[in-house]
Amino acid sequence: MIRQNISSGTKWEPLVGYSRAVRIGSQIFIAGTTAVGEDGKIVGQNDPAKQTAFIIQKIEKALQLAEASLKDVVVTRIFVKNINDWELIGRTHGKFFAEIRPATTMVEVSNLIEPEMLLEIEALAVVSD
Repeated sequence: MIRQNISSGTKWEPLVGYSRAVRIGSQIFIAGTTAVGEDGKIVGQNDPAKQTAFIIQKIEKALQLAEASLKDVVVTRIFVKNINDWELIGRTHGKFFAEIRPATTMVEVSNLIEPEMLLEIEALAVVSD
């Protein structure tokens, strides 16, 4: 199978040694994604719903580069700093995935790379033949 590494062009990808997404065959693995904009600043500070929407839009862009879309997502994993934000995050996730309904996990973590990051989402998509 051919491996396709998909880059978002950040300086961190070569430094850390990762790709925004990796497609192997019909599977697309999306790396943990945060609400960092192209300018390097956090989008939606103190707003878990805005961060969630921005993150899912970033995931969608990576999927498009892999010739897929959100409808192909079968799993999302959501890492949140404050589990009390679960409903805001969940409702926003639901706006994007209401009809798709991937298997989803949400867990609280003690911290993320930047203090302004409220959550991180990773995803797995499977493209139909």
